[in-house]
Order: sequence, then structure tokens, then C-alpha cells
Amino acid sequence: MKKILLVEDDPNLGQLLQDYLQLKGKFDVVLCVDGEEGLKAFTKQKFDLCILDVMMPKKDGFTLGKEIRKIDEHVPVIFATAKAMMEDKASAYDLGGDDYITKPFRIEELLLRINALLKRVAAKEPVEVLPPQTFFEIGDYTFDYTTQMIHYKGQNQKLSTKEAELLRLLCLKKNSVLTREEALLSIWHDDNYFNGRSMDVFLSKLRKYLREDHRVEILNVHGKGYKLLVN
Repeated sequence: MKKILLVEDDPNLGQLLQDYLQLKGKFDVVLCVDGEEGLKAFTKQKFDLCILDVMMPKKDGFTLGKEIRKIDEHVPVIFATAKAMMEDKASAYDLGGDDYITKPFRIEELLLRINALLKRVAAKEPVEVLPPQTFFEIGDYTFDYTTQMIHYKGQNQKLSTKEAELLRLLCLKKNSVLTREEALLSIWHDDNYFNGRSMDVFLSKLRKYLREDHRVEILNVHGKGYKLLVN
């Protein structure tokens, strides 16, 4: 859940925005009523986005935004004000603001702007790519996808490429449903009738390979797909 700092001196509007964003946007929203309180909150907690009213007592939104930028150069900031003057918009962007919304505004529009900013930030963040899982435990069996081998009490069973791919998908969804369409499109790249019949043959072979451990079953889930059940 993304965390938002909302600094708004109008208590009615602030409460309305907080309730709406938490309900509709499913955000964790911290509401502060002036710039000083907002700065204290920002220094104590980690936020994913800030919404700052410009006209506030004690510390205005532009000053608060400037101080936030000294602490965090990248957190998205939206300025909100009743003024629509171009110099205010210029000041907002000069201070490192990412967006500017003029009161009165529709709450739905604010939510759209928040989501757009968060998506933009997410697109810039490096994505950690984890190596694919290739080794699985299936009851008393072990399955090495890399070598396409099933091991069971000193016995080894070599799998074909399609058998290994199908068993890997079942293992990744262990005790959950692997849909028929997902398996066909992932392995055969087409869910036509003939590929479906071919997959049924491979499933029969996998059941045969895993039959020694009675805790292991490959179940047909009617109308959905298959489930590798390990008790």
C-alpha cells in the first residue's frame, strides 16, 4: 500500500480527501493541517507521494515543498491551491513539483493524477529480476528442470522437454489450479484441440512417473485445468 502525505489546512476538505483516497485509491494517507506539522511527519516517515496545499498557516506549501526536496529529491509532489495564476504554476514546477491542481477540483481528477505519477515513478525504478526456479521438491521426489530429471530414492527418470515444461508449471502452481489455457499457451503457444490432446498424453506420463508416492497427485479440476496436489 502506497503512503501519501496530505497537507491541507481546511479540515473538512482534508478529511474528505483522506477518506476518499483511502477508500477508493486504497492508499495509506497521513493528514496534516499545516506546513510545520507536514514537515515533521515527512522527516519521521517514508512517503511515496505528497499533496501540499499552497496557502497554509505557519508554513506555506511552496516553502514546505522546497524543504521536502532537500530531504528527498525524487518523491512526487502535487501542489494544490485556489489560485490559478501562471506564476504560481511556474513556482510549483521550479520548486521541483511534479504536478499542480487548482481548487476547486474533482477528487476523481486528483486520484487520476496520483496514479499517473506513481506509475511514472515505478517505470523508472529498476526491477529486480530473480533467476527462474529450476529445482523442486514433490513429496519424496525431486525434480531438476535444468537436467529434466526426476529423482526418487536412487532412481532417475529422464523427461522430454515438453514433460519437463509441463511439470515445472505444475510445480510453480503446486496445490493451486494451473488452467488448461495457461499451460497450452505457455508451452505450445496455441490452445487448439490437437495441442490439448497432446498435453493429455504428457499428463498421463507424469502421473505414471509420480505414482510411487501416494501423497502426490495430479488432479483434473473440472472446467478449469489441473492441480499438482502434495499432501
